[in-house]
Amino acid sequence: MQKHNMRTEKKSSIKNSATRLVLIALLVLIQTGWMVFLMLKLNAYSTAITLTLTFIAVFIALKIFGTHVNSAQRMPWLIVITAVPFFGICIYLLFGRSIVTKGMRRRFNGIESDILVNKLSQDETVIDEIAAKDKGIANQCRYISHTARYPVYKNTDVEYYAEADISFAAQIEELKKAEHFIFMEYHAIEDALSFERLKKVLIEKAQSGVEVRIFYDDLGSIFFLNKEFIKRMREQGIQCRVFNPLKVVVNMFMNNRDHRKITVVDGRVGFTGGYNLADEYFNITHPYGYWKDTGIKLTGDAVRSLTASFLTMWNAIDHTDSQADYDKYLDAADNTYKAVDSECYVQPYSDNPLGQDRIGEDVYLNILKNAKDYVYITTPYLIITDEMERELRLAVKRGVDVRIVTPGIPDKKMVYKITRSYYEPLCSAGVRIYEYTPGFCHAKQWVSDDEVSVVGTINMDFRSLYLHFENAVFTYNKGLAAKVKKDMLNNFEEGREVTKDYAKDYAKDVIRPLKLGTCILRMISPLL
Repeated sequence: MQKHNMRTEKKSSIKNSATRLVLIALLVLIQTGWMVFLMLKLNAYSTAITLTLTFIAVFIALKIFGTHVNSAQRMPWLIVITAVPFFGICIYLLFGRSIVTKGMRRRFNGIESDILVNKLSQDETVIDEIAAKDKGIANQCRYISHTARYPVYKNTDVEYYAEADISFAAQIEELKKAEHFIFMEYHAIEDALSFERLKKVLIEKAQSGVEVRIFYDDLGSIFFLNKEFIKRMREQGIQCRVFNPLKVVVNMFMNNRDHRKITVVDGRVGFTGGYNLADEYFNITHPYGYWKDTGIKLTGDAVRSLTASFLTMWNAIDHTDSQADYDKYLDAADNTYKAVDSECYVQPYSDNPLGQDRIGEDVYLNILKNAKDYVYITTPYLIITDEMERELRLAVKRGVDVRIVTPGIPDKKMVYKITRSYYEPLCSAGVRIYEYTPGFCHAKQWVSDDEVSVVGTINMDFRSLYLHFENAVFTYNKGLAAKVKKDMLNNFEEGREVTKDYAKDYAKDVIRPLKLGTCILRMISPLL
């Protein structure tokens, strides 16, 4: 009887959430259509109004051209506004202005400054140690530390999990040991079989006096949860918040989602990686074949940065923690802990769309620029900037072995079509591309030269690199790099290399043009 009730509640939640999403989309469409209708009416009413709107379109186009953003983000707006001025102006006024995020930017940056600048500090001797071994890697660490404000640490042990279910099991075991607090931040949570195991532990811990906080993204969880979930969690003594709820009023910030995956236990242990807390990530369900994902566990000083990332997002939505609270949570780790691996340099970091720097993309670009022998990459989406494409091709020309794993079974067919449109120029330059044929490969990780690796939430697409709140862990350690590399080699073996299918001889062949539909999708992909 209880299972039947759980199933009914889940179906009801999905139905209510789907209805809510459709309603919001419909109302946004109505608002957009109404503005376009008014513009067209004004245009037909008077020649002076027509000239005025044309002047506004030119002014907006020049303003966009002068902004300091990636050219791929500028071009779609320029094309739409100049080709269809009245429609373009409406869409830009609704979705393109950064002014709509100014309030959030001020609040987020203020809290981030309070935590990262005032509470986290870089031990320069650690960077000096790295510089003595490799200046290029030290420069990468210095960039993350100075720009993103996240230090590089020693005294941290790292465990890599090549499968999400193994990482999830380890995560639950650590949650059982919690004595003070549990922080969890995820893009998607599904109140189903997998989360039921975890929820049971959270409820037991909350009832025993452990402070438990859960934070999830509204859009990421919209087909899994409704508002009743927050109510049920709070009834069990668990604090629960939702990031950026979808609203019927058009707001550009709705396009910015929290894509982070973070668990912190008592400030001593932290988990992150590619997986969300939903059944498909642990192959309980199989909507896209076998789901391949990875995770990483940190124990020691570097967990401090994961705690800081969580506190920043938690308080950006509702600023309830004081400076004393920040100190309490950030200093909670056991100072007597001694890492087993004394040569492990760990740098957790986060990225957000509210600043000028694109930390996630820059870290990837720096790895390519510093690579000597190889760079192996796994990403579910390959929708890259001109800068990224150029660095991938340049690395191959320098003699670096560059390989990329993408899914064999897509979760989004339109995105998959755009991903495949990037194969031809990359394969023609010598980049080797593999499609993971068992199913959907959702892992986001890089490994290079048996030394450095990145495991986290950051995909290689515009949404992840430019619109989402993300996090990852950069590590300089041969032991971890060997484990990630081994997993990558397994992905190559289990996948199908498609390099020859897409490689062209530029000297002999004329590259066939992309289909019109694919060209349009690639043009608008930076705005999706």
